[in-house]
Amino acid sequence: MALDLSWPYLIVGCIFASLARASNISDVYPPLWKESPGQFSDYKMENGKYIINFWHYPERLGTYKILLNKTAKYFAKFSPENEQNILWGLPVHHGWQYQTGRLADPTESTDCGRKSGDHLCISVDSWWADLNYYLSAMPFLAAVDSGIMGIPSDKVTFLPPPKDQMNFCYNVSSCHSSFPEAMKKWNEFYQHVKSHSSTFDDLLEYLWAAHVSSLEIARKNFHNRLKYYSKQEADFERSWALFVDYLAPPLFPTTLIRTYEFQKELPKRMLMNEDRAPFIRDFSGFQNTVLFALSVLHKVHKYTGTLSFVLWKTLMKSTVARKLFLEILEFILHSFN
Repeated sequence: MALDLSWPYLIVGCIFASLARASNISDVYPPLWKESPGQFSDYKMENGKYIINFWHYPERLGTYKILLNKTAKYFAKFSPENEQNILWGLPVHHGWQYQTGRLADPTESTDCGRKSGDHLCISVDSWWADLNYYLSAMPFLAAVDSGIMGIPSDKVTFLPPPKDQMNFCYNVSSCHSSFPEAMKKWNEFYQHVKSHSSTFDDLLEYLWAAHVSSLEIARKNFHNRLKYYSKQEADFERSWALFVDYLAPPLFPTTLIRTYEFQKELPKRMLMNEDRAPFIRDFSGFQNTVLFALSVLHKVHKYTGTLSFVLWKTLMKSTVARKLFLEILEFILHSFN
């Protein structure tokens, strides 16, 4: 197999082609966005602290909503209505996880997350939910710690899951002690968010550094969750996590519309053992192509012993290369108009 660095271009290109189909802004928000908490006073308070149940979808989603509201003023210089806030990628992707049933109990030993059961429950056994915890709790608590949220750092705490409590952190101090490097990177991101001199690319660089740091820890801690899934779903999970690593070097802009359109081409349901991309009948042509390309990228990465990723990172250090990457995406976009 020859080393081929075109796969990241192909995957993102296929997804970006869907941007030609403009979306109504009201359709792009995560499910239950309007109904979720939007301020700290919407949460229960005990002993002077806000108590947030991170294993209840609206409550976890609400922390993103507060985060987007509190950081809006810092992104106003880039666009109106907070659309260019690069933190949108986190809640929008979490909404896709909820909508496609990926936050439910994969062991099927409980009705947590099931449409016929406790559909707002987030299962601690869900690989997707656990990785998202690290990409929701840490960004939120680091924002509290940085002063952006306007409350003291010791005034908010999260409820623990029913098991594996040691794999998670629940307040600013415990996250710093358990995951110091990731929290440091999230704090660095927020310091640059507050800086008037930061450019859009500056913020993307620090955001992706923090994102990758959190995801790297989460993948190691929750690798054992993959055994609960069909082979096809587990393979997709591995491929998706790897692909996110490839999105970081070119500084993919995780704004509202772009993230929404991006993930429209991801699987719309859990994958079953009999699913074989690119021949899944109830998936669109784009969804099949993206799923197949993700699988090939994972195989190339595995075959080259990470050499392809090292070369990709080196290539994307060039401003010219990143610009070319975006121009290719724009060309594909206009080709599908």
